[in-house]
Amino acid sequence: MKQIAVMGSGSWGTALALLLHKNGHHVNLWSFTKEENEILKETRENLKYLPGVLIPNQIGLTHNIEEAVKNADAIVIAIPSRFMRDNILAFAPYIKKEQIIVNVSKGLEEETLLRLSEVIQEILPDNPIAVLSGPSHAEELARDIPTTCVVASVSLRTSEIVQDIFMSPKFRVYTNSDIIGVELGGALKNVMALAAGISDGLGFGDNTKAALMTRGIVEITRLGLAMGAQLQTFSGLSGIGDLIVTCTSLHSRNRRAGILIGQGKSLEETLQEIHMVVEGVHTAKAALAFCKKYEVEMPIVQEINKVLFESKNPKKAVVDLMMRSRTEEQDITHL
Repeated sequence: MKQIAVMGSGSWGTALALLLHKNGHHVNLWSFTKEENEILKETRENLKYLPGVLIPNQIGLTHNIEEAVKNADAIVIAIPSRFMRDNILAFAPYIKKEQIIVNVSKGLEEETLLRLSEVIQEILPDNPIAVLSGPSHAEELARDIPTTCVVASVSLRTSEIVQDIFMSPKFRVYTNSDIIGVELGGALKNVMALAAGISDGLGFGDNTKAALMTRGIVEITRLGLAMGAQLQTFSGLSGIGDLIVTCTSLHSRNRRAGILIGQGKSLEETLQEIHMVVEGVHTAKAALAFCKKYEVEMPIVQEINKVLFESKNPKKAVVDLMMRSRTEEQDITHL
C-alpha cells in the first residue's frame, strides 16, 4: 500500500483518487479552493463533475497543501494546464525530492512552449517525473468501466512503479519511454476534438470526421517527429487511442465546445455554456506556435486558430482545408 496525494479535485483527479483507493492505497484528495473542499466533505460527492459517484470516507479531503503531500510516495498532478506553473510553485516548498510526481493533465504551456512535464521538472529538478495519458474519460473510470492508459518517464523504474500503483482489473497501464510523444498526443488531440466537434455542429457526417481524425493524427505525428518523439507512440493509446475517444464521445468537453461553435456560438458563449476547462482552446495557440517553431505543416491547427481567435466562419475554414493545393498521401514515415 502506498500513500498517494491527488492534487486537483476536478473530474479526473476525483476519478483517479477513487481508483487508487480501490487499489488499496491511502489517498488524500486536494482541492484548489476551501469552498470546494468543504462541499466535498459535506456531500462526499463531486456534485459539479461526477454527480452520483460517492467518495468513500477513507479518502482524505483537504485544502492544505502540506497535509495533502506529507509522507506521500507519489503526488498525482491533476491541474488544468494553464494553472500548472503557479500550482507547482505553490506545492514545491512541501515536496521532497524522493516523491514521484505523476502528471495526468494534458496541455502545453503557451508562454514558454514547454511540455507540462518540462514545466514541472524546471521547478522540481530533483524529483522523478512520470506522465499518465490515454483514452480515458473520468465519467467512465469513476464507474469502473474498463480503461487503458500509458505511463511515460525518462526512467523505466519510475514508469514501472507508477504502473504498479495504478494497475487494476478495470484500469490497465502500459509503460512507454517516449515522454515527448505521449505528452504531445495527449495535448494536441484536444485541438483535433474541437475540429471534430465543429464538424458535427455544422451538420457534417462520419466521412468528414474520419478525414479530420486521420489527417489530425498525421499533423500530431509530423510535429512529434520534428520534436524527437517516436513514430510508434502515435499509433498507441496516447496517440490514435486518445484521439478517437476525444473526437467521438459526448463526454469530451472539447468536442462539445466544438459542436457549439459549429452551431454558431462565439467562443465566449461556448466557454460559458460548457462550465468546465476546455483544454483544446488553450492548447490551440501553443500548437500553432510549435508548428511555426519546428516549421511543420499543420493546416487543421492553423484553421482552428483562425476560427477560435480570428472569428473565421467555420464553413469557410472547411472549404479552405478541402481546397488546399493538390498533394499525395505519403507514407507516415516520410512526413
